[in-house]
Amino acid sequence: MKKLYSLIDKIYRKENLLGAFRRVKQNHGAPGIDGETVEAFAAQLDERIEFLHEALKTNTYTPSPVRRTVIEKPDGGTRPLGIPTVTDRVVQQAIVNIIEPHFDKHFHPSSYGYRKGRSQQQAVAKAERFLNYYGLPHVVDMDLSKCFDTLDHDRIIASINQRISDGRVLELIRSFLIAGVMEDGNFTDTEVGSPQGGVISPLICNIYLDYFDQKMKSKGIRIIRYADDILIFARTKQEAGNYRAYATKVLEEEMKLTVNKEKTSVTCVNNGVSYLGFVIYPKWVTVNPKRAKRFKDKVRRITRRNAGRPIEEVIRELNPVLRGWMNYYRAANIKGLARELMAWIRRRLRMIRMKQWKTYKKMHKEMRLKGLQIQDKMDVRRWKNSKVHIIHMLMPNHYLQDLGLIDLCSYDVGLLSNYRE
Repeated sequence: MKKLYSLIDKIYRKENLLGAFRRVKQNHGAPGIDGETVEAFAAQLDERIEFLHEALKTNTYTPSPVRRTVIEKPDGGTRPLGIPTVTDRVVQQAIVNIIEPHFDKHFHPSSYGYRKGRSQQQAVAKAERFLNYYGLPHVVDMDLSKCFDTLDHDRIIASINQRISDGRVLELIRSFLIAGVMEDGNFTDTEVGSPQGGVISPLICNIYLDYFDQKMKSKGIRIIRYADDILIFARTKQEAGNYRAYATKVLEEEMKLTVNKEKTSVTCVNNGVSYLGFVIYPKWVTVNPKRAKRFKDKVRRITRRNAGRPIEEVIRELNPVLRGWMNYYRAANIKGLARELMAWIRRRLRMIRMKQWKTYKKMHKEMRLKGLQIQDKMDVRRWKNSKVHIIHMLMPNHYLQDLGLIDLCSYDVGLLSNYRE
């Protein structure tokens, strides 16, 4: 195995630091413990890059503790994030720029998380092939408890040291690992883990878990991994159980990680295999109902009827959500789901306009303007009335389309084969 002995000079090159800042700027991250924003860093860019260049060159750079924040997980519970300062994010990105190419080309071919040119859809497409075409219909869905927070520091450095022997680079990476956490003004040492939210953490996770990937490969066991989301494929239920036991042994005894035994399960494609928001069946792939519900909840928040906003403004806020959701899930067979969602979204938008009328009199005025026959009085505040024929005549689909509403049904779907390698 070829090892690299001198990389620190490439990391502190000004061109690399400037490129790292541009990447950090694109991510629009929040400030760290010092409160400095990306914009404030950019306002003094030349001076800040010069400072980083000299500090890294003279081995005097010291990372700051990360700012601990907690976000709610979609399925309940919370996830802790560690937000480094903008300065630390630039340095971490500068490290990633230089060392990642030397690791990425050696990663397991079925590792898809946080890798350039690889996506969730590709991971799902490969999982579908394993399940339905390679004769591996049984699967172990492995769940790791707090993976990022439990990575062993010595194993991290040892894993990186397999390809990089530049002591200054290794010490720089270690300094980020042990920088500590600030939460509500209190400092806490970090003896394990690489904070989720750090720029370098995804690469560290991939380097760390590649040991597991290669162990499984050496046994001829088919896997797919996206970060810490792992599927293991087997011909029979019994074989899947054996693979589960072996994988648990490797992860817990050799890698010092914790397998969530309650959430880790063995299932079969006939029952549906959930992965990365999709559900794979023998003859089709659809959206996980939990993800569909999450999407609808977000649409509900945007299309609240009592917000008092013009419908055009609501559509402008709604469109990026629709576009992003469809671009992610269009790989699945969701033609019918897209049609149902679109009808529901249009109905909610019609209800906004109805609520703004307040009374049937405004509705009658709209009808006269459009040359429609006046109907009986109707309560325009009732949800059930948003579906009646006259409302569709007043606000047909093309009316909402003319206001700029994206049509989910206009997307080509069922494109999973496009993501196959």
